[in-house]
Amino acid sequence: MNSFERAKEIFEENGLEYSKELHEKLEIYYNFLVEYNEKVNLTAITEKEDVWIKHFADSIVLLKYAEIPKGASMIDVGTGAGFPSVPVKIFRPDIKLTLLDSLNKRIVFLNQLCERLDIKCETVHGRAEEIGRNSNYREKFDFAAARAVASMPVLCEYCTPFLKEGGIFAAMKGPNEDIESSLEAIKKLGCIKENVFDYTLSGSEKRKIFTVKKISHTSSKYPRNSSQIKNKPL
Repeated sequence: MNSFERAKEIFEENGLEYSKELHEKLEIYYNFLVEYNEKVNLTAITEKEDVWIKHFADSIVLLKYAEIPKGASMIDVGTGAGFPSVPVKIFRPDIKLTLLDSLNKRIVFLNQLCERLDIKCETVHGRAEEIGRNSNYREKFDFAAARAVASMPVLCEYCTPFLKEGGIFAAMKGPNEDIESSLEAIKKLGCIKENVFDYTLSGSEKRKIFTVKKISHTSSKYPRNSSQIKNKPL
């Protein structure tokens, strides 16, 4: 795949708008991702069309299902190579974005990526359970996102401490994930279940987005340390 027309077709089949300007930014993103991936393992998905579908479109599709207010502060927890939030930021430049990852090699990549894309993002190197207790980041964000393999109770404990009251956490998950098992965890963290969205990416791959709303302060007990979170989920 090397054409604007095919890229536009991919986005439109997923209900998304596409433009020449967006295409130019995503081309920069793709080329740098593939180049950097040769020295630092960022993604197993490198075929161009697959990246457009499974990384770019699947990131930006978040905006179809979760309402992010204009000028909102957003944190991407465990962002890896910048998904979903860097494509979202390219699509919505008004968002104030913070990228959090525990691996410094990824942070170095993200800093260089943002410079190449000419977008402003704050990058934070650290573990979510530690940064979530830092007063500079705890309960400071309108929106949090994660696209990760961890179960919902685990993800919620990592991510919801970053939210202000009224803020939204969106978890991008596979089709078999169940939010019901995390309802007790959501309640303990000062949140409520908001929505569950089922969608099919490019007509073939099933996905889910869960949204959780913060309605009260998260207890200072949370987040716990990593071993407690993983071994004894809420």
